[in-house]
Amino acid sequence: MSAEPRPAIPRRSGRHVPVRDSVTTINADGSRHFLYPADARGRFTDWRRISAYLLIAIYLLLPWIPVNGHPAVFLDIAEGRFHLFGYTLAAQDTWLLFFGVSGLGFALFFLTALFGRLWCGWACPHTVFLDHVYRRIERWLEGDAVARRALHLAPMSAGKFLRRVVKHGLYILVSLAITHLFLAYFVSLPELWTYMQVAPGDHWAAFLFVFIAAGVLYFNFAWFREQLCIVICPYGRLQSALTDDHTMVIGYDTRRGEPRGKPGTPDAGACVDCNRCVQVCPTGIDIRHGLQLECVGCAMCIDACDEVMTKVSRPTGLIRYDSFTGFAGGRTRWLRPRTILYGALLAVGVAVAAFAFSSVKPASFLVYRTGGAAYFVGPDEVRNQFLVRLVNKRTEPATFVVSTEGLPAGVRSSGFEAPVTLAPLVESVSPLVLLVPRRGYAGPFHFTVRVRDADQTFTLAREVEFMGPDARLLEEEDHAKGIKR
Repeated sequence: MSAEPRPAIPRRSGRHVPVRDSVTTINADGSRHFLYPADARGRFTDWRRISAYLLIAIYLLLPWIPVNGHPAVFLDIAEGRFHLFGYTLAAQDTWLLFFGVSGLGFALFFLTALFGRLWCGWACPHTVFLDHVYRRIERWLEGDAVARRALHLAPMSAGKFLRRVVKHGLYILVSLAITHLFLAYFVSLPELWTYMQVAPGDHWAAFLFVFIAAGVLYFNFAWFREQLCIVICPYGRLQSALTDDHTMVIGYDTRRGEPRGKPGTPDAGACVDCNRCVQVCPTGIDIRHGLQLECVGCAMCIDACDEVMTKVSRPTGLIRYDSFTGFAGGRTRWLRPRTILYGALLAVGVAVAAFAFSSVKPASFLVYRTGGAAYFVGPDEVRNQFLVRLVNKRTEPATFVVSTEGLPAGVRSSGFEAPVTLAPLVESVSPLVLLVPRRGYAGPFHFTVRVRDADQTFTLAREVEFMGPDARLLEEEDHAKGIKR
């Protein structure tokens, strides 16, 4: 039984015409259809460019801006320190990152419920770098959409070869710059510069990461492009679950635009069927078919349509930001169960995160037993040996007082007779020994190890168990040896 043939994708004047039942970037035979989106001019394009360059500037500058002696964002994995705008977290505080990740998730849900895929078109790193860096290089070297398409179809020549070599060379350099700077978020810029001045084998892991990551970026931005949004990114598929009829999306006003017709056509709607909205779309869809998986919410079709409407002296807004309810003539409701739920989750997440971050202490410590036996029984005493790991998470020296509390009478502790002073972001591991006289030993017990800073601004405590043999067995052993207790 043979499969039914796939219907051919219609074409107009030899051009690829997008339809709803097929991905525009796939030809009828399954091959890739490459897009050459045209430039758009208008208020949304200008604002997107400004926001994109602002985001790129933030990405470029954060490793350079010092805050409390460290870069504004420095994820120092080697030392187990995470510096975020002057706030330092130790490795023990990484659980707080859960609130950051979940907070971003709730914020994205809330934003999507209100404005659809605003993130994709305005702030997604893939869109920002593709539209405002790589495609700018391509347009600078190869011209507008018509010129780029003609160059693609033209036979290879010296001029075409030179343009392609320069373009892909710049792509590679930009990809390397992005990945090198990304590495600086984890090793710092001075350390990165040191890596770059020595042989690759001296830091082979970092070298492989940079060049593999740069290769992935080059492949994506030079060839894969919009396929990342359509094939790989799950956000477009989640959109249908996060939005409803009152979500603000980019759409086409069918009631006003249909039936389409050139200016002067009797009984024609506002749409002049110029296809300018299709020509500027970075994923090649026709927004007049309705909201589609491939739409990334870039608003280029709005600017393109508004420009044409202005030229033909018709009101703008044929393609605009609106809800399905708004396009149908109804009133968009901002407060509805979906937005209230997502907003409440976001508010709770922010409140919990604020409490969690505010409760972080400027130091941390652990108490654990030394290796070997849990306890030692000598002729005169029962001994437990611990190690106290103390971490100063401040960016300045700090002095700590370590004490033991809740010890039975006669128990002696050794190891922290004097305060401990630690340099900024330094940890120390010191022994703590507890000695219980054998004659006064009454069995295992619990006690508390407490840490205070010299200024008495905070205190930390951990309960620890002193382990030993059963007191009755020890007494019988002593009695058998003639030792009086």
